[in-house]
Amino acid sequence: MSDFTTRPEIRGTFGVVTSTHWIASAVGMSILEKGGNAFDAAVATALTLQVVEPHLNGPAGDMPAIFYSADTGRVDVLCAQGVAPEAATLAHYKAEGLTLVPGSGLLSTVVPGAFDGWMIMLRDHGTLSLREVMQPAIDYARDGHPVLPRVAQTIASLAEFFETEWPSSAKVWLQDGKAPEPHDLLKNPDLAATYERLANSAGETREDQIETARGEWREGFVAEAIFDYLSDAHVMDVSDEKHSAVLSASDMADWRATYESPLSYEYHGWTVHKTQAWSQGPVLLQALAILKGCDLGAMDPNGAEFVHTVIEAIKLAYADREAYYGDPDFSEIPMDVLLDDAYNAERRALIGDTASVEQRPGRVPGFEHLADAYVERAQRDFNVGPVAAQEPTMSHLTEKRGDTVHLDIIDRWGNMVSATPSGGWLQSNPVIPGLGFPLNSRAQMFWLEEGLPSTLAPKHRPRTTLTPSLAEKDGRQLVFGTPGGDQQDQWQLIWFLRFVHFGMGLQECMDQPLFHSMHFQGSFFPREVRPGEMMIEPNVGEDVIAELRARGHVLTVAEPWTVGRLTAALREPDGLLRAAATPRLMQAYAVGR
Repeated sequence: MSDFTTRPEIRGTFGVVTSTHWIASAVGMSILEKGGNAFDAAVATALTLQVVEPHLNGPAGDMPAIFYSADTGRVDVLCAQGVAPEAATLAHYKAEGLTLVPGSGLLSTVVPGAFDGWMIMLRDHGTLSLREVMQPAIDYARDGHPVLPRVAQTIASLAEFFETEWPSSAKVWLQDGKAPEPHDLLKNPDLAATYERLANSAGETREDQIETARGEWREGFVAEAIFDYLSDAHVMDVSDEKHSAVLSASDMADWRATYESPLSYEYHGWTVHKTQAWSQGPVLLQALAILKGCDLGAMDPNGAEFVHTVIEAIKLAYADREAYYGDPDFSEIPMDVLLDDAYNAERRALIGDTASVEQRPGRVPGFEHLADAYVERAQRDFNVGPVAAQEPTMSHLTEKRGDTVHLDIIDRWGNMVSATPSGGWLQSNPVIPGLGFPLNSRAQMFWLEEGLPSTLAPKHRPRTTLTPSLAEKDGRQLVFGTPGGDQQDQWQLIWFLRFVHFGMGLQECMDQPLFHSMHFQGSFFPREVRPGEMMIEPNVGEDVIAELRARGHVLTVAEPWTVGRLTAALREPDGLLRAAATPRLMQAYAVGR
């Protein structure tokens, strides 16, 4: 370890904003400068991220947020994860000849959740007007933003497919008939017009205006455009077949984003708060519970022993995720057992000196059938390749699946928000004509098998990978998170362990080499399993890599500085604010003063 960091750790007392795109971070900070609070800034930041990172999130996606309100003195979760449509039955999908929910297209769509979630946050906890928080996103969509090279590359790789199969997407993303070059100004006038119309929602008060916008989204002009399109849409997806939607107008009209309590766990004096088991959030808590009995502080934070121990704990925690997690509104989730000290002592005892290549969910009394079902499913799907059976245009949809964005914000009053928006990627579905954005593909996280907590069923939430974090200790409050699908809670775990055990600063933790496991069943189509496989950045050193291979890990060494997109913000008891963002991809930025 050294004091060198790739960037300065941001410090101040007024406010800090950190997100996965520098423009969005600057927008969030501008809202704080106008007198807005962390909730106002979070909404403005998130709407801007929909514009500048359209390959990673969109208005019709999904969003969990975990937040602390200085007014209530309480940590809460905002669930803006839409549910499966009423017509999304196993019988329908099986009649379509499917064994997995496709990773793109209309059958993969659940109720859009993100917009309603942001509006509820703004209504209940914000202070600024709807127009004030929406204006930056409107401006960037109308006037253009310098398109990220990855966005340009993604559009270019799908250009032919868009023209032949998804012409409404070609109209938006292929300007003048061609993909944008990196750093060109990319405009989305249809999205700008959609958000302009929503920002003009009528009402005597700010709350009335927000409620009007929610209604326009749910049942007004936005819903009308969506269901006009879906009425006769028959869309090619990654299954190499065309399918029609099961989403209905009543599904969208009936759904609302909701608040709920977090799931919490004590670790070395820190109370760590996560979402419930409709996300993968509890898996980080399970990993902490397993590792609590290990002397991590005595290890080299970049050494083979540390990496091996953490990876083996991750494998055990994620095996339980795959066996037991689902929507707790409809399934009994044995979380009291999964976070029990005695249970995790047994799990910890399974960590040996060599890498495990087995899928080893714990045996929870009364739930053994779920553990057995996961092991059988994982073994059946070992070594499934992601694109081997796909036509070239379909492989583009698999290889280019979207990811996620993240933001962490703290204001001068002590309000804090951590949110991980995702879904509605430009790769997920055709753009809805006239609206400028596509629908989501989150239903791919359901299973088309009977009797599982994550079985596809009407009104159930898919077990998402989205998982923001908030932790507290002795008056210190910390928000953090990352994009990355199944890697989200792995990278957050590693970052948090180094922060807690080794006295590193926020940015110093960001700059350490990262790693993750691919051992367990993946959440995204085609749900592959890679027994014993892990990825690691090369700056751990050749000796560490050699020792890990000697322990039996199947290692992929990543290109330097390519793993993880973490951000974090911290409030000290005296009001000092700190923030950091990963230097990887040269895209995420922390700002503040």
